[in-house]
Amino acid sequence: MSGDLDKINEIFRIHDEKSAAAEGAEAKKSSATGGHRAVRADGTGREKAAAGKPLGETESERDYRPVRRNHVYRSGCLGGMMYFVFIVCISVVLACLAWMSASDMLALNKESFTATVSLPSSIFESKTVDTYDEDGKKTGTERVTSADISYVAQQLKDAGLIEYKWLFEMFCKVSKADMKVSPGEYELQSSFDYRALIQNMRSGSSSALTVDVTIPEGFSMRQIFQRLEEKEVCSFEDLMDAAANYKFNYGFLENIPEGDASRLEGFLFPDTYQFYVGEQASSVINKFLVVFYNKLSADMINQAGNLGMSIREVVNVAAMIEKEAANDEERGLIASVIYNRINAGMPLGIDATILYAYPDHEGAPTAEMIAADSPYNSRLYTGLPPTPICCPGLASLNAALNPESTNYYYYALDTASGTHRFFSTAGEHESFVATQNYE
Repeated sequence: MSGDLDKINEIFRIHDEKSAAAEGAEAKKSSATGGHRAVRADGTGREKAAAGKPLGETESERDYRPVRRNHVYRSGCLGGMMYFVFIVCISVVLACLAWMSASDMLALNKESFTATVSLPSSIFESKTVDTYDEDGKKTGTERVTSADISYVAQQLKDAGLIEYKWLFEMFCKVSKADMKVSPGEYELQSSFDYRALIQNMRSGSSSALTVDVTIPEGFSMRQIFQRLEEKEVCSFEDLMDAAANYKFNYGFLENIPEGDASRLEGFLFPDTYQFYVGEQASSVINKFLVVFYNKLSADMINQAGNLGMSIREVVNVAAMIEKEAANDEERGLIASVIYNRINAGMPLGIDATILYAYPDHEGAPTAEMIAADSPYNSRLYTGLPPTPICCPGLASLNAALNPESTNYYYYALDTASGTHRFFSTAGEHESFVATQNYE
């Protein structure tokens, strides 16, 4: 077997030497004739030597010799195909992303459902922005409320209303949605696109949840704010902060300095209101003030002027009447006692003013409270207390403006009837009190 292989290798060696010799001779001949070889084509189009001599290899060898492609050619072709496939893949991916983004933005092919989203006041902040006219010229600045859009987007995503938080945030940034949404609780449909979601997350929209709250006459501001918090309208702290610091433009609040929430005591008119769940504190308070303003007629303002009193002083008297009167018939009589004692320079001696300084106390004032040095202690100090002690109703306001004309300086509760008895002298008053068991 080894001998046969040696013979085959010897044959290939001899063949290669002959081929090399023939190529060398041909090269010399070509050089002698100026570097050109005379060729002709046969009927099949293959080239032959013009003189019938071989060109360095036989025709049979040329006919069956395999064609070998250039390496650079093969690499270029493969690279082009890979680039084409890459471009197609990227286009498909981008098209899919565009379709998914458009579907989320336009709420396409979404299952129908309703979700509740809550936007607390804590995610909103006040900031100053520039204002411009129609020509694009700056006209000034204004204060606006801006929401934390990242929080809003997360709430919507958690509720299943959007799929791509980053896309919603980008949309909000372009459309300045942070200044268009409001605190509150909203029922939103899965069919809402991005624009509809923003439009329905604002106070007054059809998606905002509402709650009815009844405020009885005689509630103090603290009691009102506590009830509003219980009804999830707004937090007590936010309401107190707005009452102290927010600027409300009403004439009856003029000359009352900001910074103390008690400046609004007495002006939150008792009634039944409809509020949005999670409503902004300043908006909640403004609803009370609007009703008070509407109740305050021109005749009432003129009557206060005739009495030489401000509207706040009238409310102060009305608040004490509201706390003391057992029925409507007593209101004008109690008003006469208050004015008679003020004009005589006597302390009012109304225990309801003493209790105002102790909002968590229930029942009659204790001996310690009566003896305490408080500006609301009307047994120690003459004149009106520093602020109203509650929010009075319309009947008490009218009684404060139209007191009965009497010579009464005292009144006391008749425990048998639950109404008050009125007296002109201290002796009459003390004699009656001695017959009552107020314990």
